Amino acid sequence: MHEPFTAKTLQQHSCFTNHEKIIAGLTTRQGGHSERPFNTLNMGLHVQDESDTVLRNREELAQETGFPLKNWIIGEQIHDIRVKVIENGEKGKGVFSHESAVAGVDGLITNHTDVLLGAFYADCVPLFLYAPVSGWIGIAHAGWKGTVRNMVSQMIGKLTAQGCSLDEIELVIGPCISEKNYEVDQRVYDQVPVEFRGEAAVYVSSGKYKLDLKKLNEAMALQSGLNKENVLVSRLCTYEEENLFYSHRRDQGRTGRMLGFIGLKG
Repeated sequence: MHEPFTAKTLQQHSCFTNHEKIIAGLTTRQGGHSERPFNTLNMGLHVQDESDTVLRNREELAQETGFPLKNWIIGEQIHDIRVKVIENGEKGKGVFSHESAVAGVDGLITNHTDVLLGAFYADCVPLFLYAPVSGWIGIAHAGWKGTVRNMVSQMIGKLTAQGCSLDEIELVIGPCISEKNYEVDQRVYDQVPVEFRGEAAVYVSSGKYKLDLKKLNEAMALQSGLNKENVLVSRLCTYEEENLFYSHRRDQGRTGRMLGFIGLKG
């Protein structure tokens, strides 16, 4: 596995085993058609950008990846930890309208080829999973709510329920907001599982903490049984890399969305 997400317009990476069979990555905010404050490669239809422009951005990614828009599948993302097993009949959900997304889910897994699973981010944690022997892939959106409720273990559990071995599952934790830029209050801190607070949260002042979402997801993945050598964590911070990434916190909520994507080639 190699460090993913180099600074290109389209963040494709080959950090997974048998990477010739898989395409995965995270878009940046560069190289698209959206105007400020969504400049320029906004992938989200659920922000106040022009729908036609967003679809134009998506179509360019479809051409670059070789996965047509009609074969994309996107979840609703409600900051929960529900994971859905995706079948071919769900192709196109969430692609041409936000309302058509797979309802009530923040995680998707499939073993079907020629479909592209997608999720949106602007500081939350992208989780990419691949089981090369069993031929399963998955993507999840984990904000602080999903993270503290252990979305990563839900994804791992859903894959093992399909017959994937813990030893084969590979996880990439993509760019998200870093610890030094992510201050949370006592309410959030109190929801971090006690056993992880020492390594993932730093006390700042009364009722204030710095929370390391990447480290928390990594620790939970290892506790769930993944091999450490199969877990890769991006060093990039969405808050700091203003030219590369949208950041909900930095941009005070008025911003676009990157698209995380993963698909198996037929």
